[in-house]
Amino acid sequence: MKNICALIALGSAFAASTPALAQEATPAASFQGLRVQAVAGYDHIRSGSTVDINSDNVKQSIDGVVYGGGIGYDFAVGSRVTIGADAEITGSSASYDNNNSQPNTFTLGRVKAGRGLYFGGRIGYALSPAALVYAKGGYTNARYNVELANGGVSQSRRLDTDGYRIGAGMEYKLNKNMFVGAEYRFSSYKRGEFDYNGATPDSNRFRIDTDRHQIVATAGVRF
Repeated sequence: MKNICALIALGSAFAASTPALAQEATPAASFQGLRVQAVAGYDHIRSGSTVDINSDNVKQSIDGVVYGGGIGYDFAVGSRVTIGADAEITGSSASYDNNNSQPNTFTLGRVKAGRGLYFGGRIGYALSPAALVYAKGGYTNARYNVELANGGVSQSRRLDTDGYRIGAGMEYKLNKNMFVGAEYRFSSYKRGEFDYNGATPDSNRFRIDTDRHQIVATAGVRF
């Protein structure tokens, strides 16, 4: 009788624990749910390949630190595969001031990277319950604060640019909720417009050719 009671108690305990075990039954399940994260790293912005000028005297790029935060959600769609969505907002210290002394392919007197926006999706592959590699892609919008010279008069404007971003990265779980990671992303901007203050309408959209390379570290929490 004692043995029968012991077996019943053991079976009840196993049944109660099964749902909790099932939630973490696959590596992909460890990377499921809502996440928020901070990002920081290297930011390199340059004229696109179609307008490169092979001269050491012409400034073709600006560099700085990119920083910001993002939010996303991932779903496990197999034992190791995840799909998800991302949104991010960042700032950057990248800037350049030629003081009218050095030509540059930005054709602007002063230029400073402003806020950046990104919306896209990603697909991941869980190497283990603690490590995930992923690829991502989507829409990005970057703003630049610029100052142009017009007959000796400086005029400040905002240049908004639209393009796409692709990237890849890795995420590593420190514990059940916290994670760190690293990511490389490439952005290409092909359309732009100048935003004017007051009642002045924005400019017509025009073609541009600007590339952006970023290498960032990430740290966040998954709920």
